[in-house]
Amino acid sequence: MRMNTLKPETGSKKARHRVGRGIGSGWGKTAGRGHKGQRARSGGFHKVGFEGGQMPLHRRLPKRGFTSLSHDLCGQVRTGALEKLGVVEIDLDLLKAEGLVPRQVTHAKVFLAGELTRKLTLKGLGATKGARAAIEAVGGEIVVEEAKAE
Repeated sequence: MRMNTLKPETGSKKARHRVGRGIGSGWGKTAGRGHKGQRARSGGFHKVGFEGGQMPLHRRLPKRGFTSLSHDLCGQVRTGALEKLGVVEIDLDLLKAEGLVPRQVTHAKVFLAGELTRKLTLKGLGATKGARAAIEAVGGEIVVEEAKAE
């Protein structure tokens, strides 16, 4: 094999359609635009969803639902994952350092999934009812940090 003999595999490169180049090309005369009408003309194009002046479907239908802007800012941690950590006091910075929650989260919540046998202290983290009960059952506690008054 030599560099000057390299070429693409047969059939891997396909020539693009050159529209409007005569009847023999198969894309002559109307050049794939059909006969008459707005889209057959030069410059005859409207934005996506335009229905000729009729109220478009996306505006006829009612709005539904809600996407929270802060949805991605809350991390979730299993109690089983906390069990594997060799630390007693757990806060958000520790969870980020251990890679249990993404770096961009601003708060995290612990939920019940997995066994918990060690005593833990959660600082500044939320917990579900089940997780709270499991932590308190083994002698742990959840410390809620008060918001600073300015």
